[in-house]
Amino acid sequence: MIDALVVMWAIAGAYVLRFGVDTDTASENKESPYIWLSIVLAIIWWLMLGAWNTRQSRILGSGSEEYKRVAAASLWLFGLVAIFSYVLRVDTARGYVGIALPVGLLGLLLSRWLLRQHLSVKRHGGDNMSNLMLIGGPAAVAHLAGSLLRAKHAGYRPIAAYTPGSVEDMQYEPASGLPILGRSTDAKSILSALDSCEADAVAISAGVQLHPQTLRHLGWELSARNVGLIMAPALTDIAGPRIHTQQVAGLPLIHVTTPTLEGGQRVAKRLMDVVVSFILIVAFLPIMLMLAFLIKLDSRGPVLFRQERVGQEGTRFKMLKFRSMVVDAEQQLASLAGKNEGNGVLFKIRKDPRVTRIGGLLRRFSLDELPQLLNILGGSMSLVGPRPPLPQEVEAYEHDARRRLLVKPGLTGLWQVSGRSDLSWQDSVRLDLYYVENWSLAGDLVIILKTARAVFTSTGAY
Repeated sequence: MIDALVVMWAIAGAYVLRFGVDTDTASENKESPYIWLSIVLAIIWWLMLGAWNTRQSRILGSGSEEYKRVAAASLWLFGLVAIFSYVLRVDTARGYVGIALPVGLLGLLLSRWLLRQHLSVKRHGGDNMSNLMLIGGPAAVAHLAGSLLRAKHAGYRPIAAYTPGSVEDMQYEPASGLPILGRSTDAKSILSALDSCEADAVAISAGVQLHPQTLRHLGWELSARNVGLIMAPALTDIAGPRIHTQQVAGLPLIHVTTPTLEGGQRVAKRLMDVVVSFILIVAFLPIMLMLAFLIKLDSRGPVLFRQERVGQEGTRFKMLKFRSMVVDAEQQLASLAGKNEGNGVLFKIRKDPRVTRIGGLLRRFSLDELPQLLNILGGSMSLVGPRPPLPQEVEAYEHDARRRLLVKPGLTGLWQVSGRSDLSWQDSVRLDLYYVENWSLAGDLVIILKTARAVFTSTGAY
């Protein structure tokens, strides 16, 4: 229904803007066929959104696939209109098409986003969820259950577990508390367990000790019962663009590409950093000058705070920030060590006595980080990337955490849009490693858009 309303609104608006609303005049000249074209175009557009499976329940609520399909269906439609006009030499008004396509596409994406927010709220309240029975080894089931419970917006609710071939005789899975309905390796027992829990779908994870023929028969029975079958391989923090499926001898082989930031990708990321940082410096220059004046007026000391941080491949650089603390803040650090409210590795205090009056405002809205645009322009940082660590933090890194240094640190990143100082150390590392492993320009743009919301809500900023 929302798709239909948006499509009609976009096409009707394009018609009015291009030809006006004088129906008497329109009926006497060549614009009148556009009324019928508008009706046909709206119907075809709505049908193509359905043909491209943009309304499938499995893509609603999370991920970018929904938006990609909406964009693909819309672009294909107007591409076909262009081809039709060229082949049949039909003179289609460019202004009409030039308004309908971008306005309609933007409206569709915005409406889908708003519906997604509503759906996310409902799912966090326990509604609109698919009940899953998890099948796999005990460790794999625990990991999958934990991941799904953390991502309720995806719409999957684990309700039971089945551990075929497991030697551990437990009634409940310790980590998630899911009831374990059985351990037998035959399809009949699994289906019996499925009937007892009335799950909507079955998720098969790693460590499952089932013969391929048993899995095949299980798939047939699930299909006959209209129960979904989900395969959850033991791949963690791997983004969709890195996963490719290839059919070989009836087997779906999953290829995972290695993330790289070389050649054209490196040039594109650096070009975006230079252009966007320069534009932002020019745009925020009056605000930065005003903040510098207020900092100087509020307390003695320099306007800028320079701190040594560790960048790409372990190189060190001086990161710039507006000074938000008293001048001797570093000397007071030792006396405040016992009041650390951070995540263990990072030192944070919600009501830090060293923060100045203007500094509290700067930190709340991340205005103290504006001078880092100069670091980005100079090349020591990027717009998006892992959080720039202190040297002492890097010295305490475990082996996995050192992979954060493979790319330039960023002014913003997944850590910035996911809670900032409220995150645990493990979550901070996980998010930064996910970024390093799955970097893309499109992902950078999404993070930049989400940063604005994170800044205005001030979540985790202290």
